[in-house]
Amino acid sequence: MKPRHFYLLCCILGLVIPYLPFLRWLAENGFQPSLFAQQMFANRISTFFVLDVLVSAVVLLRFAATEGRRLSMKNRWLVLLSVLFVGVSLGLPLFLYMRERHLEQGSSM
Repeated sequence: MKPRHFYLLCCILGLVIPYLPFLRWLAENGFQPSLFAQQMFANRISTFFVLDVLVSAVVLLRFAATEGRRLSMKNRWLVLLSVLFVGVSLGLPLFLYMRERHLEQGSSM
């Protein structure tokens, strides 16, 4: 399996796996941002995970912007949208997939 195919599979998993419990939460609670934030920071362990993901998201966005600009990659903004609307679980494999495709296309010229 080529790396880009692995990254594409990870994109699918990174979208589906986090969204399953989130959609269930939405079905049970409706759109309640304050309850969502309250439950995200309900205890020290959940706060640890939230802050870990937030730091990872910032690092990923910086890396994707810098590396994407360095390689003149197209559609870099998709990584930002994927992180904002899903999370690092989609944003990171999406960027790696896009980067791998870009590098493959460049080497075939």
